[in-house]
Amino acid sequence: MKWTMAMTQEELNRKTMVERALDKRITQKEAAKKLNISERHIRRIIARYRQRGDPGLVSGHRGKPGNRKLAGDKREQIVEYIKDPLHGGFGPTFMMEKLEEYKGIKISKETMRQIMIEEGIHEAKVRKKKIHPPRERKERVGDIVQIDGSYHAWLEDRGPKACLLLFVDDATSGILAAEFTKIESFFAYAKLCKFYFCSKGLPKCFYSDRFGVFKVNTGKKDGVTQFQRVMNSLGIEMIFASSAQAKGRVERANQTFQDRLIKEMRLRNICSYQAANAYLPEFIKEYNRKFAVLPHSMGDNHTPLDKSLDLDFLFSVHRERIITKDLLIHYDGKTYQIITKRPPQNLIKREVLVTEDQDSMVSAYLNGAPLELVLIHKQPKAANVVSTKSFEHHTYTPPVNHPWRTYGKKINGYPIPLPD
Repeated sequence: MKWTMAMTQEELNRKTMVERALDKRITQKEAAKKLNISERHIRRIIARYRQRGDPGLVSGHRGKPGNRKLAGDKREQIVEYIKDPLHGGFGPTFMMEKLEEYKGIKISKETMRQIMIEEGIHEAKVRKKKIHPPRERKERVGDIVQIDGSYHAWLEDRGPKACLLLFVDDATSGILAAEFTKIESFFAYAKLCKFYFCSKGLPKCFYSDRFGVFKVNTGKKDGVTQFQRVMNSLGIEMIFASSAQAKGRVERANQTFQDRLIKEMRLRNICSYQAANAYLPEFIKEYNRKFAVLPHSMGDNHTPLDKSLDLDFLFSVHRERIITKDLLIHYDGKTYQIITKRPPQNLIKREVLVTEDQDSMVSAYLNGAPLELVLIHKQPKAANVVSTKSFEHHTYTPPVNHPWRTYGKKINGYPIPLPD
């Protein structure tokens, strides 16, 4: 009876080496070396070949299901879970973690990827290769902290867009502080900085983009922003990145947050940014456990915060103003009267420091001493009285014989007579 047996190229090479070893043309040691296997294994193969012939060289697993193949009912459970609309947009790794957490089914990341591709839920990403030479991490925690804000629909259709402020340590990629805010502003960063400084201390350097809160981009190039002023007074250096790749650690953290944090809040049905901020510490703790790395040096370069510093004063908007001869200060379109018992000539034309805090409270300081201010409310000017006729629009159509209709029309230098 004739029969056909399929053999791979590797198995054909193995047949050639086995036959040469049996014919004593090469030794078993030489055959094992050429097949890149051990001498013990080549002896097993030769023994099978002597007993069964060519079928002894063919893998015994051919045509059989793999040892790691999922059982039919188990695969159905996984497919049912990943097709739940609640899990829309989940990546293979995150889907694998949530499957184990909520269903107790543990599979590998690659198995989950293949199942999602087969079910049409996931598409393999084709990444274009871009050359960005990596920058060596700093040695210790607190050497450089990368800061950035990310506008996104964090609550999806359950709420408006907002901005997430992130402080990422360069040495470990760990999240040091984070908060949801309506806009990326000086006072938003001020609030997060105060929390960060009080809990961790002062870093050596902040690494940011060239956003207007951090750097003056118009007018005087040597000017400083309110944020720079505060950092200079605290001894924190500012470095401005020229590209997004330069501050890649915080950019990658933003991408991970936009993927995982959104889905975690969806699973927990978080519908407000107040609740989102309350959940952030729990998420950050888990994020740092999974993604943070150990620094090269175990020391911490954060400088303890001086308790005597008034952070609320430092993180107010600071402006200089000149006192007028009537002891007035003009600021932001408003006029403030200075209440004092000192002689007016001692205050006129003196420069004062005007501060405005997050609650729009305005204060003034002369040589570090506060001044008492009273806001002057100017009465609006009375509106001019006009005739009601001016509000009515009258249309007037000139008659057919009106001189306006023959304006400029002449015969031999004389106007055209109008008909009776």
